[in-house]
Amino acid sequence: MPKLTVEGAGEYEIPAGKRLVLALEQDAGVDQLHACGGQARCTTCRVEFVAGEPDQMTVAERNVLAAKGVSGVRLSCQIACDHDMTVRVISRLAGSGRKDAGHPPAVQIEPAPEWVKK
Repeated sequence: MPKLTVEGAGEYEIPAGKRLVLALEQDAGVDQLHACGGQARCTTCRVEFVAGEPDQMTVAERNVLAAKGVSGVRLSCQIACDHDMTVRVISRLAGSGRKDAGHPPAVQIEPAPEWVKK
């Protein structure tokens, strides 16, 4: 099982293939935002990689980051925990002014992933 290290929260063994957004919320207990429900539309689930950044991304992630002019971050809703990684959560419910973190993301990555090299 891959190891997820979350700065300020700890280390967690994550079932292989679990979406990072769900691992952060369910396993690490982090109040990670996901306003669009994990659909790669809003960028509220942003994280910074300290180590183990995947070398590929979905077309949906690439396109929304480019459209919003965001760099140096990744979307946790578009990443599967398939290897050890260390992240810094930068988009949390606390202090956001939102009433909740967003609609619960599905178990599988949505939209259906088309993978490209980062």
